[in-house]
Amino acid sequence: MSLWTSLEPASLTVDAGSTATVRLRLRNTSDVVDEYRFMPVGELAPYTTVEPPTLRLYPGTTGTVELTFAPPRTPDATAGPNPYAVQIIPTEHPEAIAVPEGNVTITPFTEVRAELLPHTVKGRFRGKPKLAIDNLGNTSLTASLVGKDNGDELTYEIRPANVQIEPGRAAFVNARLKPRQIVWFGHKQNRPFSLAVRRSGYTPIAVDGVYVQRGVLPRWLATLLSIVLVLLMVFLALWFEHRPTVTTQATALAVSSPIAVAPTTPAALPSPPASPAAAPTQAAPPAAGATAPARTSGGGGGGGGGGGAPAQPKQPKSGGGAPATKPAAPSNPPVEIVGDGSNRCVTVTNGVAPGGKDGEPLELWDCSKAVWQQWTFDISGAPLYRGTIHSLGLCMDVAGADTADGTTVQLANCSGDQAQVWTLNTQTGDLVSILANKCLDATNQGTGNGTRLQLWDCGGTSNQKWHTQPLS
Repeated sequence: MSLWTSLEPASLTVDAGSTATVRLRLRNTSDVVDEYRFMPVGELAPYTTVEPPTLRLYPGTTGTVELTFAPPRTPDATAGPNPYAVQIIPTEHPEAIAVPEGNVTITPFTEVRAELLPHTVKGRFRGKPKLAIDNLGNTSLTASLVGKDNGDELTYEIRPANVQIEPGRAAFVNARLKPRQIVWFGHKQNRPFSLAVRRSGYTPIAVDGVYVQRGVLPRWLATLLSIVLVLLMVFLALWFEHRPTVTTQATALAVSSPIAVAPTTPAALPSPPASPAAAPTQAAPPAAGATAPARTSGGGGGGGGGGGAPAQPKQPKSGGGAPATKPAAPSNPPVEIVGDGSNRCVTVTNGVAPGGKDGEPLELWDCSKAVWQQWTFDISGAPLYRGTIHSLGLCMDVAGADTADGTTVQLANCSGDQAQVWTLNTQTGDLVSILANKCLDATNQGTGNGTRLQLWDCGGTSNQKWHTQPLS
């Protein structure tokens, strides 16, 4: 080797869209005058310039060139460390090529562009716009989509509700808008709305649009129906006012009078013997569920009547009286709470069996039936069970009673406030905080051991779905 080289510095950091410079020193250690050409190689070669491009050195002399790195602010500038190299080709000895190597770290940046296609959608019962999301940054993008309008006049169905987009790629999200009220007649109505791209730690990006709701029936049909109704009412009024009179020419037949016959007085009949006293009528059996009153024994009177019938046995009453005893409330054995997307259990970080630790966050971990994975539900009211959830003698809690996305879910001393009240929907699998109206969420859709749990807007994804399983 007839050449000595040195990079100063060998490693550096540069922002996408800016420049950084490295000095390359070299010494001619041969015994002849030589001219050296410089050629950048590697992924950063398109963004690297060398000044001067050639350098002529006498034996034993040292020269310096500058390497300038200018990565663009585009997805092509990959975030993170990027190795580079420079080939130094001597003119006199082209086979003795030197290749000094270094490292350039490009800082990450995010840039998102969202566009509604089309901006205006029309329909009577629904509208179907699409939202195009472009990731113009050099890191992966994870976002959730929500819709809103000023008067809460529309409902939104967005699929998918969460997207993950690689640098330089785009995603299309289908949205379905439905008006809460149907316009049967009249002019079309404009209903402004917006779809927002929400990212953790960033301001949401809102894209505005207009839903034009048309009437179900055209106006001319409404006018025609009105005219028909008016004509029908006029016809009925004329009918009842000038109703035709119907007469008949039939004559009634004369009816001859019957011959009167003098009544004959019958001979006096002997008086009938005195009838014995009527036997007491037996009471009908009581209806089901009614109580038959007790009958008392009869005394004299009524023609030698003997004692009354024996008292009927009383039937049990239904309805009135003391209420039936309620069955005892079933006990709530401890269970494991398992994530549908990870198949791992909700675990108390650094959990200990006697008493737990106040303020310890919750995370995902392989299910082992350990005491720090055992939870007892003090909730009721199917299918939306509502109440508190206990482990190690403490309660599942929203840290700081905060309602923002990303708030840590932890174990804390039971206080009975709203930050410790949850709703478990056994039909959808959502575990929702009553305080924030947000779901228990595995951070960044993680599924591995140690993934922390947080609050996030309910999006229907698998990292927000939970079910319980018994310990046995």
